[in-house]
Amino acid sequence: MGLKGFVEGGIASIVAGASTHPLDLIKVRMQLQGESHLPNPSLQLYRPALAVNSAAVGNVSISQPRVGPISIGVRIIQSEGVAALFSGVSATMLRQTLYSTTRMGLYEIIKNKWTDKETGNLPLTSKILAGLIAGGVGAAVGNPADVAMVRMQADGRLPIDQRRNYKSVIDALSQMTKQEGVGSLWRGSALTVNRAMIVTASQLATYDQVKETILEKGVMGDGIGTHVTASFAAGFVAAVASNPIDVIKTRVMNMKVAPGAEPPYSGALDCALKTVRAEGPMALYKGFIPTISRQGPFTVVLFVTLEQVRKLLKDF
Repeated sequence: MGLKGFVEGGIASIVAGASTHPLDLIKVRMQLQGESHLPNPSLQLYRPALAVNSAAVGNVSISQPRVGPISIGVRIIQSEGVAALFSGVSATMLRQTLYSTTRMGLYEIIKNKWTDKETGNLPLTSKILAGLIAGGVGAAVGNPADVAMVRMQADGRLPIDQRRNYKSVIDALSQMTKQEGVGSLWRGSALTVNRAMIVTASQLATYDQVKETILEKGVMGDGIGTHVTASFAAGFVAAVASNPIDVIKTRVMNMKVAPGAEPPYSGALDCALKTVRAEGPMALYKGFIPTISRQGPFTVVLFVTLEQVRKLLKDF
């Protein structure tokens, strides 16, 4: 039963991750905009949250109009090609294989162990705690793929001579190890673990709770309508709870640290403070529209696929 939960969760997670990858890429690009340590402000395509309307480069004032995720997607296609929307998809696949498979399987094991055998009930607090534990362990396992994914998704926004140009997730992990040491594979791991704990606890616990409530109240049967409704609720809660940590995680993982030079951020707290001071508090919700736009479909695909996989494997 334990292994079955990992297999079911892994298949569903990989399908969901691959199908919503372009939205995740757009979210990452939006979260990185406005960083003050970039070499040339004119290279930033998108306007920082609550920042000035223009950036002065020499004697020329360059306007930075406000754009949304659709406009960002169009610009990525125009400047980098359609294939750029799937930059880092190999890292996404590996991340889902490591992180999501672990958290989904572990959550099911803990939930089944803690569920009252007589009544079949599990309190919401226990579901949340199970999600926190499962998410933390999964994030620790999947952090190297997470770092590679962020870097590959963000590469296209850099000047050509500064791009990392990783060929695949394996090449990314190999270059990071050679150039920056093994420790770089776990850069931002504390943030990854914290985010994963929040996402898993809010997403899985909300899904189970909403699904159980719908079935208990007799609003709908145990079908696609219930699964989609519970999935949207879970996606929204997870997006609201995790976005600030996700912004900081993205920036810490993506930062370049030259040999002998001081890193742009000394840690998560330093990154958060610098981001808020330079761009305003709402900068912590940068990329929220693509986050919720991705989290909704991702969660729906995840749980709908999971329910179907469970039906297919129910006899195993």
